[in-house]
Amino acid sequence: MRSNRPARLRKMVLRINAVRLLALSVTALSSLAIPASAAESSKAVLSAPALMPVPKMVHLPEGALPLQNGLTIAWESDPSPLLKRAAVRFRSRLDMLSGRIQPVMPSATWPGGVPLTMHVRFRPDPDFLTVTAKEGYTLAVDASGITLEADGPEGVLRGMSTLLQLVQNGQNGAQLNFAQITDSPRFPWRGIMIDTSRHFMTIETLCRQIDAMELLKLNVLHLHLSDGTGFRVESRVLPELTAKGSHRQYYTQAQMRDLVDYARDRGIRIVPEFDVPGHALAYLLARPELAAQSPVNPVAKNLNTAAFDPTLPETLHLIRQLYAEMGRLFPDRYFHSGGDEVNPKEWMTNPKIVAYMKAHHFDTPQALQASFTAQVEKILSSQGKIMVGWDEVSEAPIPKTVVVEPWRSSKFIASATAEGHPVVVSVGYYLDLLQPASQHYLVDPYDPAVVGVNRAEAKIMIEKGMDPVLVNAFLIDPPPAPLNDVQKQLVLGGEAPLWAEVVTDEMLDARFWPRSAAIAERFWSDAAVRDVPDMYRRLGVVASELELTGLKARSQADRMAERLSPADASPVEILAEATMPLRNYAMNRYVEHHGGTLDGMGEIASPDPLTAIRFNELAERYAKGDHAEAAQLKAQLQRWIDNDQAFAGIAVSRGLTSALPVAHDVAILARMGLAALDKPKHKASAESMTVLTNWIGTLANADNLVKAASGSVQTPAGLLIAIVPGIQALCNVR
Repeated sequence: MRSNRPARLRKMVLRINAVRLLALSVTALSSLAIPASAAESSKAVLSAPALMPVPKMVHLPEGALPLQNGLTIAWESDPSPLLKRAAVRFRSRLDMLSGRIQPVMPSATWPGGVPLTMHVRFRPDPDFLTVTAKEGYTLAVDASGITLEADGPEGVLRGMSTLLQLVQNGQNGAQLNFAQITDSPRFPWRGIMIDTSRHFMTIETLCRQIDAMELLKLNVLHLHLSDGTGFRVESRVLPELTAKGSHRQYYTQAQMRDLVDYARDRGIRIVPEFDVPGHALAYLLARPELAAQSPVNPVAKNLNTAAFDPTLPETLHLIRQLYAEMGRLFPDRYFHSGGDEVNPKEWMTNPKIVAYMKAHHFDTPQALQASFTAQVEKILSSQGKIMVGWDEVSEAPIPKTVVVEPWRSSKFIASATAEGHPVVVSVGYYLDLLQPASQHYLVDPYDPAVVGVNRAEAKIMIEKGMDPVLVNAFLIDPPPAPLNDVQKQLVLGGEAPLWAEVVTDEMLDARFWPRSAAIAERFWSDAAVRDVPDMYRRLGVVASELELTGLKARSQADRMAERLSPADASPVEILAEATMPLRNYAMNRYVEHHGGTLDGMGEIASPDPLTAIRFNELAERYAKGDHAEAAQLKAQLQRWIDNDQAFAGIAVSRGLTSALPVAHDVAILARMGLAALDKPKHKASAESMTVLTNWIGTLANADNLVKAASGSVQTPAGLLIAIVPGIQALCNVR
């Protein structure tokens, strides 16, 4: 789960049985698979607008309503203050997307014409903002107007988000496409996890992510608020936690209450995580007498391995006090207590703890943790909370109400549900692996065999010095049997975690989005919706819509590029179009090897460079005989060729000089592609073929999680060249 310590970096080895970005086969865009009940609308889904997540049933007939006169809402059910605020937010976003400014108080005598009217009806929902909330809705846009009917208030919010995606620019200006939509989510728990401990994130930044979540129908924000690097919430019961363990970067209680309200307005629950008994350094700086190892050293190698002494009554007393206070700040029924990655050495090298284990018949540190976990669960239960924990907690004899979050391998989906535990799946959705959206998109929360290692990979891990008990947690050989219907009912949904060792506040938007939009579709839409090329077609549109409505993924990346090259940032941006960062924790290794500095091309590059993805698709089509876009391919290749000299002219900072070899190799590859387009039988030079072959091997190694996570995959500036598949396709044309 964490990636900045040696144990974590060795052991976090995941194998995704999915189509790799670098091996995407381009199929016709009309092949999007949607439920049979909506088959008649499949063709319409693939034309503008770009709906994401794909609704359960959708029909998009020809026609549209003009938006030049604006839109007003006619409530046919009594709206709460929350829904009135949602309406204001909806109209503001409609302005942003349609490029017009509407009057604050619309009227029938609006200059220029009468506004469109959206009729909204909904039923009350006593389960609002719970895992049983009613989020279904139907939406109709036709010549007679707009009607939104919802099963509850959250359904209104989800329907409004869909309606915004129907905004298009027509010949006469902004318009709403005709649509008939019936929709509801596949899973009730659809979340992201933000790590505020490793790098502190401002409230403004958190609010932007919440706004984007609302637009993509995500409904759970898991906030990781404590770890070795910082305790991030003001405690009045234990003020020393922030005085000594936060580096003066923490949220006040008032800020947290406001954030909870901000999320609630958008139909989003906030689930806090305060990790015990491991990842405890920030706690132990304040309460060193509770540490398993003394002295507590804030700069020692145990930064993320420091653990509580679970044998001390005072440890549980502190947890009881803290959880009670934090539980009042975060009213959601669910409370995440962590429970992951306890280093056995923390306990087994403490004679007092070893003696306690012997006296109480705990044969292993895992058995000791199981007992501790059960006591933590009792504390939370007594405070009216439902415990959530990483998959290690499933080793404890705890009540079936405890929610297990599998992260090491997907086999824990099977084992936890077999024991009757609800499950929230994060394995397969780790955004800090910097894998492309295509990989995450094809991981289904119901699949217990999709992520893990086989016996050959496990053997290599053990040979590299990993604990065999630890390796076994990742082993899925033989793979688990598919879930039965009872087990499927226990899968609440999933979350996309982003651990922030190499993610700053400035980088957060771009590291979450637009990849989280693809994952949101996996959690909301039917399992049959899995056409990768079409997902990318729509993802580009969604990324622009998110930026128009307030996200700063692009603007922050532009600012970072301009900081690296103040005089002219365009060469930096052009190189970023063709590259992507090292993946599978190789970027963490790169940053460690280069002084821990986060300010270079690797931080600007996207795991999903949409320009390169589009280029690769067009190159594949060309290789198969479709030459319609030959001119576009040539223009793009020439752009990368010309950028070699331009980039060399501006590369004066440390963050850019290291990327010079990559920019040069991109130009070499682009020349190969251009030559193949001009002269299909042209034979590339030996030097060019060597460059291509080397990058093909580098990309294969970058996808090898054992090699990448161990740090054996290193590239200049922490970059991979994303256009290699397209160049391969063009050069193979005969």
